[in-house]
Amino acid sequence: MKAAQNYRPLKKLAVRLALAASLAATSLTASALNIVLSNDDGLTSNIKALYKALKTAGHDVIVSTPCQGQSGMGAAIIFLEPLTPLTQACLNNAATAGDAGAGPVTKVEKGFNYSDFSYVNGTPIMATAYGLDILAPARWGSAPDLVISGPNQGQNVGSIVISSGTVSNVQFAANRGISAIAISAGENTEGKEDRSGNHADNRLSLIVADHAVVLLSELVKKSRDKPILPAGLALNVNFPDEVTSASTWSFSRIGSYDAFGAVFTKDLSKDPVAQSYGIKGLAYPSISLAFNTEKPTPEQREDESVVYKTRIAVSAMQVAYDHSPSGQQWLRNRLQGLFDQ
Repeated sequence: MKAAQNYRPLKKLAVRLALAASLAATSLTASALNIVLSNDDGLTSNIKALYKALKTAGHDVIVSTPCQGQSGMGAAIIFLEPLTPLTQACLNNAATAGDAGAGPVTKVEKGFNYSDFSYVNGTPIMATAYGLDILAPARWGSAPDLVISGPNQGQNVGSIVISSGTVSNVQFAANRGISAIAISAGENTEGKEDRSGNHADNRLSLIVADHAVVLLSELVKKSRDKPILPAGLALNVNFPDEVTSASTWSFSRIGSYDAFGAVFTKDLSKDPVAQSYGIKGLAYPSISLAFNTEKPTPEQREDESVVYKTRIAVSAMQVAYDHSPSGQQWLRNRLQGLFDQ
């Protein structure tokens, strides 16, 4: 009789544990997203690290990247030009010469499964479109819940975002009504291939990926079965160069302070920025970078070009170019006489 009495609490405990496990599994399923992951850099340590972190968190992820690095291509698209077989290998041997112009990554790497990875021999937007128009319907029969672009090798802050393929991917997806987040980190997150052709993970790539999953988890938790971002709003996230597991988050805005910008130089061989990147002996005109030496004003303290230096900057971006209602009304008033004709 005593043994039977001891058994009943144990049985109740087992039932509670089973119920808790069931609820946890249901919660994971409910919060799991279908994600298209793209970038403008191609097959990199950053995108591999984020893919693995998202999968570990329970999300279903497909990856579509440009064959080659396409930084600075912005929203460029090559229309109605056949993507013929490759004449050279993709970055980090994602595909080799002779492979199709777009398709699954053909690289074989010990310890890593590329079955969810594809490439496009084109611009960042073309790779994102491949993910949305070809891969997502084949996988889920619908558009994804989320598009993540990045993490980019190099921050995208301030007015230079209009040239960013990373950010343009997000604008492209958000224009279709899909929640979208651009993520950028330092150039020191670049990974290297070892002698066997395996692409080694950069230590900082892993840290960035872990932080990105935390951000996504917070957004999912607050969404309550709705899209994680409201229509017409996308996020631009930038990590500091020396990101650590203890790095903290901060609200930011694209703002008016630019950490750097694009400038035309007459002679690349004499350009100090080109020299700092080891580019020498090229006495030709080119686009270079100019770094801002002015201090931000107090009003610019929340601008992402300031915030990302020390914290993880998260900015809200509007989608496309439509202005606010006040801007619309200004135009109506200013040109009323012309519109009334």
